[in-house]
Amino acid sequence: MGFFEKIKEGLKKTRDALFGRIDQLLKSFTKIDDELFEELEELLVMGDVGMYTADKICNELKQRVKNEGITDPQEIRRLLEEVVTEMLKGGQELDISTKPSVILVIGVNGVGKTTTIGKLAAKFIRQGKKVTLAAADTFRAAAIDQLQIWAERSGADIIKQNEGSDPAAVVFDAISSAKARGSDIIIADTAGRLHNKKNLMNELAKINRIIDRELPDAAKEVLLVLDATTGQNAVNQTKEFKNAAGITGIVLTKLDGTAKGGVVLAIKEELDVPVKFIGVGEQIDDLQPFDPEEFARALFADEEQLSEEIAAETVENTEAAEEEDDKADPLRPSTADIWAQIDAEAEAEKAAEEELKKQQPQQTEEEKLAAETAEKEKLEQEKKQRSEERKSKAKSKYNWNAEPQESETEDDDWLKQWREGNGGE
Repeated sequence: MGFFEKIKEGLKKTRDALFGRIDQLLKSFTKIDDELFEELEELLVMGDVGMYTADKICNELKQRVKNEGITDPQEIRRLLEEVVTEMLKGGQELDISTKPSVILVIGVNGVGKTTTIGKLAAKFIRQGKKVTLAAADTFRAAAIDQLQIWAERSGADIIKQNEGSDPAAVVFDAISSAKARGSDIIIADTAGRLHNKKNLMNELAKINRIIDRELPDAAKEVLLVLDATTGQNAVNQTKEFKNAAGITGIVLTKLDGTAKGGVVLAIKEELDVPVKFIGVGEQIDDLQPFDPEEFARALFADEEQLSEEIAAETVENTEAAEEEDDKADPLRPSTADIWAQIDAEAEAEKAAEEELKKQQPQQTEEEKLAAETAEKEKLEQEKKQRSEERKSKAKSKYNWNAEPQESETEDDDWLKQWREGNGGE
């Protein structure tokens, strides 16, 4: 399936719900008047475009109709595509201009954050870039394991610590590793955060301070992953995260499963936050760079025009694939076959693990509590050991003789003291 066909299919529900109604509306009018624009604005609001943005679109349409002397309601469709394209343009390009560049990925749980990171890593690696993943979501069960699977699938390096570790320390280690290995891009996973949780936002601020301190000149993107199915709630999330975390762009996932794709317009126009990627399916290549022109065309162009463009794209892609096959090693399996094999192996491993769990005797509540207590003690001991190791390395590096003052604030205050020269002789 070609790029444009993926976009069209991914936006099918939004197109049917929004454009289908707009098309019917335009066909029901024989002239362009205020009543037409009132009903059009109502349809746009119902399509999760938002009141403010819908009003702005209609005002711009009225002005263009007047300037161009348009009288046929069917011409509104063309104008609508132009207006939406212009509104969405600007800032959608990802800044990865330095080596390494940093992409910090944030968002609430359940939006597809870790999967998005895996797909981004695979995309960059196919472009010939070296990628380091930082498993800084240390709070959610199995988040580290999930990212490990994506690292293995994509061929990315991964830096991780045990569950419950300090996320900022993971990012610090990932930066050190990326420098040593010559990575082009660092992608940091973070714990799912609700925007009203102050302590989690403080943790995010701490991660940002580590990045700014260790890579002060690096290009940095802070991408907020949003679930398109939440509609206008995505706008509210963006507003809160923008105020708290200084986000630079949006990754809008699950567009293929909702009729609320119009929220893209509301996010860009009301909050001036560009959409950088959109997810239009479950496959590895279904995370696409956001293209305003393609997006608007997939929503508003007539079906005959879309079919012709898709047919032309299919022919072009087929010819390119055949040319690539001619050059390729005939014994080498295709990319699709490789991914199918990986997915099959992952499913088999998951099934085997589930079967093993069923065969294991069930623990009593006392045994579970004892196991949890032992695990917590183990994690605390490992955390203390890592802290001592880092202090020892820093002490050796800066040639200091005195131990730093104990601090009740941030874990890295001692390192800051030493670097600023407050550690004593």
